[in-house]
Amino acid sequence: MALNTFEKSKAAMARGGKILAGGVNSNFRAGVTPTPLVIDRGEGAYLIDVDGNKIIDYYMAMGPIILGHNPPTVIEAAKRQLDKGIIFASQVEAEFEAAEWVQKLVPCAERVRFAGSGTEVVQAAFRIARAATGRQIIVKFEGHYHGWLDNVLLSVAPSLAAAGSATAPNTVAASPGMDPMAAKNMVVLPWNDLATLQARLAKRDVAAVIMEPAMCNTSAIHPKAGYLEGVRKACTETGTVLIFDEVITGFRVSAGGAQKVLGVTPDLASFGKAIANGFPVAALAGRADLMDQMVPGKVVHGGTYNGHPVTMAATTATLVELAKGDVYRKIEKQGRRLMDGIGTILRDHQVPNRVQGFPGIFHVALGTSEPITDYRDSLKSDKARYVKLAGTMVERGVRALERGAWFLSGAHDDEVIDRTLAVVEDSVREGLR
Repeated sequence: MALNTFEKSKAAMARGGKILAGGVNSNFRAGVTPTPLVIDRGEGAYLIDVDGNKIIDYYMAMGPIILGHNPPTVIEAAKRQLDKGIIFASQVEAEFEAAEWVQKLVPCAERVRFAGSGTEVVQAAFRIARAATGRQIIVKFEGHYHGWLDNVLLSVAPSLAAAGSATAPNTVAASPGMDPMAAKNMVVLPWNDLATLQARLAKRDVAAVIMEPAMCNTSAIHPKAGYLEGVRKACTETGTVLIFDEVITGFRVSAGGAQKVLGVTPDLASFGKAIANGFPVAALAGRADLMDQMVPGKVVHGGTYNGHPVTMAATTATLVELAKGDVYRKIEKQGRRLMDGIGTILRDHQVPNRVQGFPGIFHVALGTSEPITDYRDSLKSDKARYVKLAGTMVERGVRALERGAWFLSGAHDDEVIDRTLAVVEDSVREGLR
């Protein structure tokens, strides 16, 4: 199998390092083997880089691309709105229409607010919860990511030594320079452990519990049977606001998010990524009495670019397509086939593995075949070996995240999956010998 080379990407990154800090505008794009790619364009399920390599893409922009790269209906909707102007510091019909679609699709969405990133709407949710309850403490969980700000970038990927007790984890800052006082009112607990959460909420001093309803930032972990239902009940009984961070799961696992699939409705939920197929849009949705804390004169939530007309047009166009259901049926078929195929190839080559998650966002772990049910389970995998596999695959024309996550889109058809499995077979044989 002919191998890609990336000399132009390497040269461009060397240039970028002299003008951008680290050569990137997000730390999560750096440190990729054999080099961070510099992309010229995207087409359906493919990326074409500056070296001219045509690569099957399972990054999907780290989650936003659900319809495939450059879907005509979304691009055309954005262009039509752009012809009317860029931004007005006023409302446009496009944002009302987009909000109506979110309200129509998402179980918890009695009210909606738009912003530019998941990080922003998570902070709005915290402010609402504290205002509504009069409490200060927020509970989050090990391995869950809710944005890069100081009060929540905690215990995202700590070492076991730093994490401490499994039932009473330490609160571990994930970056130098963070304000230690910002973590004062954040409590970190293990996820999928209902009894521990129930005991903490019984103190009745917690404003909100925030979680990914399925841990898609860590190993695509599903909640245990009855866990989300138990969390919902405990939050209701103790007057605690339940927040689902659906920035990944929302509009990727279904048009109604993970809350629709799993049958548990939170009080508030954050959305982003796939909501607009790559346009910078995030949303906070939830109960009317909580969201109406943000009416003027109460909880402050602002942003010059919130509800940007062009991105709102893209949001509506994306949600209209997703609501039809065809995209999810394609992803279900191809994702299941790909998950099964990868697992079979690895087993055939005597590589212990665990492939788990949803068809549209799943995770591949090497070195363990046991179910991964929480963050600490994920540490049992051989991450260095997987990084080697990912590097071997991209040389052969398949790009998947080095942390093990695979994102699919409606553009991943039979031909793409066939080619992917051939590359996985060759990469395992050549790269994991």
